[in-house]
Amino acid sequence: MEKKVTIRKPVFITMAAIYIFVIVLGLVSPEKFANAEAAIVDFACVNFAWMYQILTVCLIGFCFWVMFNKKIGDIKLGGKNAKPFMSKWAWFVITLCGGIATGIVFWGIAEPLTHFFEGIPLFPGIEPGSPEAAKLALSTTYLHWGLGEYAYYAVPGIVIGFAVYNMKLPYRISSCLYPLFGKKVMGRIGTFIDILCVFGIAGGVSASLCEGALQIGAGIGLISGVTPGHVIWITILTTVVITFILSSYTGINRGVRFFSDANAKIYLALLAFILFFGPTVYILNLMTEAMGWHISHFFEQVLYTGAWNTIDGEKDMWPTWWTVNYWSWMIAYAPLMGIFLAKVARGRTLREFTIYNFILPGLFDCIWFGIFGGAAIKFDQDTGNAVYNLMSEKGMEAAVFGFFKNLPATQILQVVFIFTVFISIVTLADSMTTTISSLSINAKNAATVEPPAKIKIFWGICLSLVAFVNLATASTVGKVSGIDATKSLAISVAFPLTFVMILILVAGVKMLSNADDYNVVDNPEGHKVDEDLILDFDIDEVVD
Repeated sequence: MEKKVTIRKPVFITMAAIYIFVIVLGLVSPEKFANAEAAIVDFACVNFAWMYQILTVCLIGFCFWVMFNKKIGDIKLGGKNAKPFMSKWAWFVITLCGGIATGIVFWGIAEPLTHFFEGIPLFPGIEPGSPEAAKLALSTTYLHWGLGEYAYYAVPGIVIGFAVYNMKLPYRISSCLYPLFGKKVMGRIGTFIDILCVFGIAGGVSASLCEGALQIGAGIGLISGVTPGHVIWITILTTVVITFILSSYTGINRGVRFFSDANAKIYLALLAFILFFGPTVYILNLMTEAMGWHISHFFEQVLYTGAWNTIDGEKDMWPTWWTVNYWSWMIAYAPLMGIFLAKVARGRTLREFTIYNFILPGLFDCIWFGIFGGAAIKFDQDTGNAVYNLMSEKGMEAAVFGFFKNLPATQILQVVFIFTVFISIVTLADSMTTTISSLSINAKNAATVEPPAKIKIFWGICLSLVAFVNLATASTVGKVSGIDATKSLAISVAFPLTFVMILILVAGVKMLSNADDYNVVDNPEGHKVDEDLILDFDIDEVVD
């Protein structure tokens, strides 16, 4: 039988129209666009900070529940007889690198130094630049980049994976809400949710592409002495775009796997080099103390909303611009990352899923920030705040390249790091392009096969055009640059997506608490899933 794929018109056409609208509006009127986004961001973060913080704790709790519950943890995605289609190492590096984007490479130096020198209002008694401030700085990065981040990705992955591979529902984010809405989720409700989730990732990927281009440009500028500008940024972004489109064209088993493997090995090599040639003992001691601080102050930090704090008579906005801001980014990525992680985890148990998508990447990020951040703090103490001053002068994207001046083989490290940033954003954009493409087609085997190359190329170009607009209009249109006007896009969209995440969490609890009622594969006679919705995606090709 010839395999056929049709366009899922409600999602494809709606999203194409929205992308075009975003591109045109960001180019023509970035200042008005920025003002609208700022109003949404302020409303969401100021009035609902408590909801973001509580949601984070609940997501972490859900992951531990799945991992330690024997019955639930033993459930295998795809059923008892399902077999994994890649090794554990390949699976781990894809999940690790697919979720990092430019995050840890951009903030690995910048965030710890910022907290170290500027302090955090929650702990006014800790003097900036003190030994206690060093522990607090690393502890805060553990909060933002550790288990909390990956809980946002793991929970949708678990719930969507069970819905698609065990309940045998269509390969859609909305399918996981079947326990709450029943058959209605296959109608307008589900289509609206899928559109909302795809829209959220548009701003996230666009900002990551721009962030990576800026950091690569800063590195090239410091090495060559050339001040980075529009021409350099656009050239960098063009190279990135061509690479990830070609990678996406080759499919997960080739493109994503290759770049993820290379990316992870470079990460490990950089960590080993800095640990060995940097202030080794100081790094290990500070990492250990900071982890102790993090564990003992975890709930105090993760639930911090600034309710009673005031700074110069104004409400404390630190939680908004740091913690809640990060959770917003995670929410923007979460549904799409979740469905991507589910796609590469078929044949794995839910316990394995939590270990490889929650525990291990969270620990890796803590180690990354501990080594990079610990070394940066020590170097700046010894050099009169050299890296922090450079960061203040040339921007956060320049921090890591100034940091490398404290180590041997500086220029080699800088070149390697530029390549690392490049590979990081290629890996993210590649995985998200594939996922968006899968959501844009009507195919019963969308959960197990690669979407058509033409569709992947189309969405790759669309994502890239949003980023092109950001950089092309930077500092040239109105009082607000294009990049300033659109970088909050994901955060704005993340506000309604927060309610989607809550629904996914509730659906997951109901689904897994009554797993036998929903596990079509392992309980074909006793399940309660509507028969007319069940797909045999290993045989059937087209869904009406």
